[in-house]
Amino acid sequence: MTSAFRGTRPGRPSALLALSTSILTWSAPLAAQVPDQQQENGVPRARATLAVSAPTIDGILDDAVWQGASVLGGFTQRVPSDGRPATEPTEVRFLFDEEALYVGVWAFDSDPGAIVEGEAIRDYDLAQSDGVLLILDTFRDEQNAFVFGTNPVGIEYDGQVANSGQGGGGFFLGGGNAGNRRQQGGAGGGFNLNWDGSWIVRTSRDVAGWYAEFRIPFSTLRYAESEEQTWGLNVSRRVRRLNEQSFWAPIPREFDEYRLNYAGRLEGLAPPSQRLVRVTPYGLQRAVRDYQAGDPGYSYPTEVGGDVKVQITQGLTLDLTVNTDFAQVEVDEVQTNLTRFSLFFPEKRPFFLENAGFFQVGGGGADLFFSRRVGISSEGPVPILGGGRVSGRVAGLNVGVLHIEADDLSIAPGVTAVPQNQYSVARVAKELPNRSRLGAAFLRRASDTTNDWSRTYAVDGQLGIGEAITFTSFLAGTDTPGLTGRDHAFDVQGGWTSRRFRGTMQYRQIGEDFNPELGFLPRSGYHYGQVFGMLYFQPDWWAIREIRPHASYFTYRDIETGFTETSRVHIDSHFEFQDGMELHPAVNWQKEGLEEAFQITDDIVVPAGTYAGWELGWVFFTNESAPISFNGGFDAGGFLSGNRVHPYGTITGRYGSKLSLSLRVDYNDVSLAEGDFEATVLGLRLAYFVTPRISVQSLTQYSDLADAWSTNIRLAWLDTAGSGLFVVFNQANGFQSLARDTPLNRAFTVKYSRLFDLARW
Repeated sequence: MTSAFRGTRPGRPSALLALSTSILTWSAPLAAQVPDQQQENGVPRARATLAVSAPTIDGILDDAVWQGASVLGGFTQRVPSDGRPATEPTEVRFLFDEEALYVGVWAFDSDPGAIVEGEAIRDYDLAQSDGVLLILDTFRDEQNAFVFGTNPVGIEYDGQVANSGQGGGGFFLGGGNAGNRRQQGGAGGGFNLNWDGSWIVRTSRDVAGWYAEFRIPFSTLRYAESEEQTWGLNVSRRVRRLNEQSFWAPIPREFDEYRLNYAGRLEGLAPPSQRLVRVTPYGLQRAVRDYQAGDPGYSYPTEVGGDVKVQITQGLTLDLTVNTDFAQVEVDEVQTNLTRFSLFFPEKRPFFLENAGFFQVGGGGADLFFSRRVGISSEGPVPILGGGRVSGRVAGLNVGVLHIEADDLSIAPGVTAVPQNQYSVARVAKELPNRSRLGAAFLRRASDTTNDWSRTYAVDGQLGIGEAITFTSFLAGTDTPGLTGRDHAFDVQGGWTSRRFRGTMQYRQIGEDFNPELGFLPRSGYHYGQVFGMLYFQPDWWAIREIRPHASYFTYRDIETGFTETSRVHIDSHFEFQDGMELHPAVNWQKEGLEEAFQITDDIVVPAGTYAGWELGWVFFTNESAPISFNGGFDAGGFLSGNRVHPYGTITGRYGSKLSLSLRVDYNDVSLAEGDFEATVLGLRLAYFVTPRISVQSLTQYSDLADAWSTNIRLAWLDTAGSGLFVVFNQANGFQSLARDTPLNRAFTVKYSRLFDLARW
């Protein structure tokens, strides 16, 4: 493929490469250009150009309209050598018309054969491939932004930044396995990766590098209404073989791309003031049989429903949903829970993802709004009849209002496991200068059963002092029939982040009757305190990039008696190598106090008491962009009344950008005074990516504690913004005591959805 703007950069050493490039670009040759952006008070500024005609989005960048656009360049490394010029040159141009923003990226590369493509699947981790990331702070509040990115195979990577990329609970160490959140599942707090916008990108490659062409409709973005606008802007380029990340607007290495106060400015935009109504109807056909319930054969339910999006203003959106179904959503990974507390599973359902950060209050083991409480129960999925949400920016405030009506859930004739429920959330927050904000929230759940309701009230805030210091806090209370004790929650923490040191201190108090029924609260009735400190060294050693020694301590104590429920001293050091491999050798001293007996398995009960001991904990992962990689660890040491050996890990193999296979093993060998047991979870994931929009993925999982294995196979043929064709097969089987010859249940689902522009004015 060719590009009118592809050519050798000045000083390129290979005359043969220069000749090859000029031949490939014979149709409209143009060498790499000198960037023409300006700076004001140290802030880089660039200008978007009004396009006389829209470019063809094919990734080739040979449209004449690109020739008149201003050139952004001069990228600066964040890692490994922050402040130095990027190793490989990058050029970016911005165009716009009445419909969309267009972005052209020239990612020149002196060794194009070593470009790391990554997997051809939406939202693939761009830290593990070559990639380009656009960060658009459309309101210039330095706290919220839209993110669009791609890799050399042309995936769509997008998300929303809230609160400068920080979660509502800040840096949290403890908490009933609340720390087991996976990055890819983040739907609330600092960065919402699961948000899917409607936009397109195409890429191409040649002997000079790789190229990307974006079309981002203004209808996908939210912004203020004015004739000419200036947005916050940053562009990131990653060259994975060098493990290098560079930025157009430089960012110190202690911060990441979501530290928006370091963004530059994109000027000259004149986006339209328009209103839009979009509908996304779906049709679904299932074949379902529940063998455990004794179904004599398959049933074939048919469902229709959909979503409506109404753009009230450029910054405020109304979303409506009717007979909502999430059959296409990826299944959760099985986890082993050897604690007394609930596990955290991320939100993946599309309706709850846009502006999810607006609804975030609390965090780190005390999330006051956790959308998986809506439509999901321990008995299974609960039908959602419908609901609506208003979210966005109005009068300088971030606002969010949500109301959902859920049907009851019957598990047998005449037996209702979950009554009909209504869920309501209202949230408002004011962004203030220097990463500061004030906010308030109200949450309510009520069922059609008499005297069955709960309300939560909260205020929260954040204060930034200079670049290094941040304080966050929230105060909340609940009102629930029958709970008359301490029903409050309070949290305050301070953090310091600099080039050589990071530290936090936190205190939290949760009353024993604090009951946020729309939130995630693994435990209640405690005082919590923590202290954490980490140093950063970049030694001049051949293989080591950074060493991060650190220590931390946290403790939970009963709010009435002061009894120590959990505490841990953690001493660790992270060794990061140049290719991204890391080794984390750690030692922990931990204490677990049981105020009452704990049934850890069906056959073993640990009596009340206090148990303490040492544990060694090692984490190791290799270069995760390599064709074969490993990510895992090993824990061994004291556990309750005995000991535990806990190896775990995932080995992944990739064949180019098209095929990946991973095997996950999580094994626990536990020896207690009350008895011994083993707990094993296995997961086999296979994925074939036909194109970035067409994929077939399977996940087979086994858990011996659950005595079952399950299979999920999913064909996705995506259109835009998460719509398209989905064909899904699910089956669960027993393994030992449960019958192996007959499945527990089986379901085959076909779902098709399509996005339509219904009205525009």
